[in-house]
Amino acid sequence: MTAYDLARGLHVLAVIAWMAGMLFLPRLFAYDVEQNDKPEPLRSEMQGLLRTWQVRLLRIIINPAMFLAWGFGLWLIHIDVQARGWGFLAEPWMITKLAGVFLLSAWHGYLAGERKRIAAGTSQRSARYWRMTNEIPFLLAIVMVLSVTTEWTFG
Repeated sequence: MTAYDLARGLHVLAVIAWMAGMLFLPRLFAYDVEQNDKPEPLRSEMQGLLRTWQVRLLRIIINPAMFLAWGFGLWLIHIDVQARGWGFLAEPWMITKLAGVFLLSAWHGYLAGERKRIAAGTSQRSARYWRMTNEIPFLLAIVMVLSVTTEWTFG
């Protein structure tokens, strides 16, 4: 096993954990918003439970997985730079992959901020909104995975 194989395997595992959390968190937000129509004390009890899950999901799974995915990804870039030089970072497939990483990281930040707004009762998002945006991480993953596995270029 080479360092590249180890870095790639650990990167894939971290990305799987990150994606799992990113796909589940908006669903928890949708369930939370749906509780607003329920009578007390059921509403408070369920929202309390859902908000505890949201915090734990972010702190225990999503945040650490993102940092590990970034770390192992940077390790892969370091190994590739030594083998290929810096030029591969300007390839269309790598630019696409990196753009996807930045977009996914921005979506992560948005979700973390929205969790705070939901807890404070200031979020204006509906359950429908959360269900519609739930697939954003998966769509980004499709683009990123296909870019890396095909290493497509122009011409």
